[in-house]
Amino acid sequence: MATSAMSEKRVVLLCGDYAEDYEVMVPFQALLAYGISVDAVCPGKKAGETCRTAIHQLSGHQTYTEIRGHNFTLNASFEDIDHTKYDGLVIAGGRAPEYLAMDAFVLNMVRNFVNSGKPVASICHGQLILAAAGAVGGLKCTGFPAVGPTLIAAGALWIEPDTLAACVVDGNIITAATYIGHPEFIRLFVKALGGTISKSNKRILFLCGDYMEDYEVTVPFQSLQALGCHVDAVCPKKKAGDLCPTAVHDFEGDQTYSEKPGHDFTLTANFEDIDASSYDALVIPGGRAPEYLALDGKVIDIAKHFMESEKPVASICHGQQILAAAGVLKGKKCTAYPAVKLNVVLAGATWLEPEPIDRCFTHGNLVTGAAWPGHPEFISQLMDLLGI
Repeated sequence: MATSAMSEKRVVLLCGDYAEDYEVMVPFQALLAYGISVDAVCPGKKAGETCRTAIHQLSGHQTYTEIRGHNFTLNASFEDIDHTKYDGLVIAGGRAPEYLAMDAFVLNMVRNFVNSGKPVASICHGQLILAAAGAVGGLKCTGFPAVGPTLIAAGALWIEPDTLAACVVDGNIITAATYIGHPEFIRLFVKALGGTISKSNKRILFLCGDYMEDYEVTVPFQSLQALGCHVDAVCPKKKAGDLCPTAVHDFEGDQTYSEKPGHDFTLTANFEDIDASSYDALVIPGGRAPEYLALDGKVIDIAKHFMESEKPVASICHGQQILAAAGVLKGKKCTAYPAVKLNVVLAGATWLEPEPIDRCFTHGNLVTGAAWPGHPEFISQLMDLLGI
């Protein structure tokens, strides 16, 4: 597999309640997709327990807004972490670092990673923990602008972020301003772990729409950008710079998933100007958007172009509603969110049961997944088709 070179690497992802939603899940699933083992932990919690996350974004006010995000499931227990058995550390931002910076066990773990010379990547407000651990003295670092005074007081050589995508490297410490900078932040961390990215000069198109699932657009989008791919996101009747509101879909004890508002996703290209033949692959996020995108003739034409040209197509969750409407699933083996099974079967495909829900499948040029927990397989299988 394309990810085998990193398969022996292990890293820790430090989480906490109300860590920023993207700043937990994007690096977590991107690194897993690249073949790196990631243990996500939170003090006082064990594997299988959850951290509630927060969605932070600038919405025209004097500071960022906050709403509830997904529930993030930890896969390791904090008390079991031994830094000598890991190759690096990632510190998520959001509000969690405010209280994690007061936890002596957290600070001791962070110092151990820093002093060992292993890569430590911290984003947004995560740098509060580095400051509390005494790890930034004399080091160049950036962060969310509001963190600047604290870092300066801790002796850091503060680099004011010229954009919220800014990243800075000094020694074994990688810092970033916000999740907007994830592609560079993740790429720098992979490089620090000894990873090499090759054959990544691919052009990839995302078919987006209002209320697509928040994770299902941004996790693969930023994961592919981190690999050096040129990624364009388009939506009918919208242009580059326009926003698509997203939806947070999660299971919280009801008979079906709940929906909450997600981040606003910024499109990168004009839908009307798209030349599908100039792209190497197509990605279709899920959520509620595919219900209405499947009624758009140009969307259907784009899906047909990629499938008939046998270029890689990766579709997840409800995204397969578009492929079913395009009539391109006949003879294909694929999965989808279970409620979309009817669409898939009526379109002439052979249904593959997503058991467990993170299972993904490749049949010819088509990668399909059932839901966002499957992103690591989903992205990795697309990487294989692209030869990255």
